[in-house]
Amino acid sequence: MPTAQTILDRKGNEVATVERDSTVLDAAKLMNTRHIGALVVTSGDRVVGIFTERDILNRIVAAGKAPEATKVGDVMTAPMACACRDTKISECRSVMTSKRIRHLPVVEDGKLYGMISSGDILASEVEERQATIEYMHEYLHGHR
Repeated sequence: MPTAQTILDRKGNEVATVERDSTVLDAAKLMNTRHIGALVVTSGDRVVGIFTERDILNRIVAAGKAPEATKVGDVMTAPMACACRDTKISECRSVMTSKRIRHLPVVEDGKLYGMISSGDILASEVEERQATIEYMHEYLHGHR
């Protein structure tokens, strides 16, 4: 059964982070530059939350706050849902669906190991199904 670590082994464990004292404007610029929808928020070497596009929309734009004057730590999502490296992908998908989130940091004992997205899970499931289809095709039609 594939796990969160299975996805991290394929995509790598690089995660974009932002300090909780950074401004929302700086965080948004980083997200824009990296073409990503979420940043893990840190305080020193501790993971303290997650900051997403949805946080910008709901807690900054809709609230009429100034992004250059608002600290990420004041509008981040915390506590956040996270997975362990041995969490099954099906469990990750279930958590993401029930909480209506698209990004799930992989954290153990306070250490950040990576981040998986709903797109990563979808790609993993497609790959797994494709392997099953190919196996069944060879089984039914013989190896060519």
